[in-house]
Formats: sequence, structure tokens, C-alpha cells
Amino acid sequence: MSYIWCKGGFVRKGVRAIGRWKRILGIGLAAGILTSLTMTSVPVQASSILDKVTVEETSENYAEDTVYSRLKGNNLNFGNVKVQRLSSNEIAISGLTQCHHKCDTVYLSLYLERKVNGNYGTYKYWEFTANNVTSLSRGINVIVPSGTYYRVRGYHAAKDGSKESTTTLTQGIMIK
Repeated sequence: MSYIWCKGGFVRKGVRAIGRWKRILGIGLAAGILTSLTMTSVPVQASSILDKVTVEETSENYAEDTVYSRLKGNNLNFGNVKVQRLSSNEIAISGLTQCHHKCDTVYLSLYLERKVNGNYGTYKYWEFTANNVTSLSRGINVIVPSGTYYRVRGYHAAKDGSKESTTTLTQGIMIK
């Protein structure tokens, strides 16, 4: 071990450097606490922010959700839904139900939901089925009134003996 002379006697090398770092860290910590205590708070109108975009919505022109079967079953692999703004009064919605193998019956339901008075409700819906397939997908362009949020809820199921299902839900997108 190496020793160096420091005030008051010999000390192992590195101890002096550690002491210096502790002082610097302490001063920095004290300055940070002092700064945070003296900062002034700025009032924010949260209602104006929440009225525009909530966790249920996105400011993007596109939203998508994919959910894998929670059962880790034998039939259903995953479901997917999408919504996209095409113009000021038209959106494209699509859905996909994907199976692990060819199933007797595959189901896909698409629910277009519209936000009115702060709550979402079903605006239009479509139900599709197919037999002896491994997947089922559909895409639809829909003319809608502008000035509100729209989202898509999906129901996905596969039946081959037993029936397995899952649901999907996109965030809302503004049509303006």
C-alpha cells in the first residue's frame, strides 16, 4: 500500500481525493435543495390541457392497438385494430384476427366509437366471420362528422372446438 503525507500524518493514497469528492457532492446537494426551495410555482390550468388531449386520445393522425391472446391458447394468436384520419371528414379503420392455425370459424367485429359530451359511444359497427381460415382482416373508409374524437374497438375470436377471444381498443384521434 502507498501512503502520502497529509495534514496531521500519513494517509493511504486516494483517501484525500475521496474527501474532496464528498465535499463537492455535499455542496452540490445543498445548492440543489436550496434552489428547489426558492423556486416559484406557476399556476397551470389543467382543465384546458385535459379538454384537448387525455390518455384516451392522441394528437397523432393514427392510432393502433394489438393484443395477443391472454390464454396462450391453441387457436387465437392476436387481434389488431387501426384508425387513421384521411381528411377532415373521412377516416380509415381496419382490423385483423390472426390464428395459430386454420380454424373452423374466425370472428372480427369493429366498433367505431365517437366522443360526445366527454364520453365514447358506439357510432357504427361491423361484424365479419370466415370459415376454415387462419386469419380474417377487413378495412373500411367511413365518412364522419368533424370536430370530435373517434376510436376503434375490436372483438377478435377463433373457434376450433373451443372458442378463444380477445378485445382491442385504440386511442381516439381528432377529426377536424
